Amino acid sequence: MSDVRVNPSAEAGQNDLAARLARFIETECGPGSRVVDLRPMEDGHAGLTFGFDVVNDASGRLGSYVLKLAPAGVARRGNTDVYRQAPLLRNLKNAGMPVPAVPWASPREDLLGTPFIIMERLPGRVFFVWQPHPSFSRETASIRPLFLQAMELLANLHRVDWQTALADWEPPRALRDELNTWAPLLRHADAPAIADRGLELHRLLTAHIPEQGPIGVVHGDFQPGNILYADGRANAVIDWELASIGAQGLDVGWLMMVADERAWPLTCRPVAPLSRAELFDAYRQAGGPALGNIDWYQALAQFRLGAIACLNVKLHRSGKRPDRFWESMAPAISVLFARGAELLPGRIT
Repeated sequence: MSDVRVNPSAEAGQNDLAARLARFIETECGPGSRVVDLRPMEDGHAGLTFGFDVVNDASGRLGSYVLKLAPAGVARRGNTDVYRQAPLLRNLKNAGMPVPAVPWASPREDLLGTPFIIMERLPGRVFFVWQPHPSFSRETASIRPLFLQAMELLANLHRVDWQTALADWEPPRALRDELNTWAPLLRHADAPAIADRGLELHRLLTAHIPEQGPIGVVHGDFQPGNILYADGRANAVIDWELASIGAQGLDVGWLMMVADERAWPLTCRPVAPLSRAELFDAYRQAGGPALGNIDWYQALAQFRLGAIACLNVKLHRSGKRPDRFWESMAPAISVLFARGAELLPGRIT
């Protein structure tokens, strides 16, 4: 495959963003305040996410920040409604969760061209399970604690009293609605056979929807790739685009998928040295709510990621959103769907 070419319109868009952000920061932080080192964030393939620093001629460096933008020209709902993360993060921080502070956010488009949130940049690096940064050891003894700390954080998140901390944020999402949210993405599959496997898994999941167990805050993509680690310690949970109030089995099933060797082809297997049972035990020992139907929740995770990959592989290959990681994930889509079907009764063999 040839190298991805620089998109002139994307470069022009970033120049426009830099000018808008400079005006916004000077207004908010005072005369002489400047944005420096504006750059796309690459860890975790975060999309429309930029890092930058703010300096002032009089007082020096004022802070380091992360900017998340809503995609232009896309309806503002769910993961494309970036601004909805602002009240979520602010209330979670007030509840004691280790999340970034959000000093600035706006649903308006006139300031930076699209709705946005600006968060403090916290120290640490994510452990992106499919492509860990070379700074992380690959020794099992070093990686296991990262996952165990993740399960402790997840248990803490799931104990947040959402009816107090987030009473006015969003209503709980029913499991059927969660399941049906991702089904339209199957139309982006690059082969009819892959779409058919996804539709079969959707059918099985629909036929066996469980009682909606413990309800609360759901991160939606909870795994070490969305946790900042500093000196081997979990420092913060980031990337809340898929967050909701709903069945907390969603998060646990997602981690079960990451740890399940049968869920992945050898070419893109996550670095996860704990078994499904070990992760689940760690979650329960850390005080996570009692969960049943864990195989169903893992099958839902397989369906969600497979459907998301259908879209992102298409965006990469079309040049609309180049990201070689999704090319590497393309062979996993059919395996994700097949493993999800294996976990459910009534599958067609």
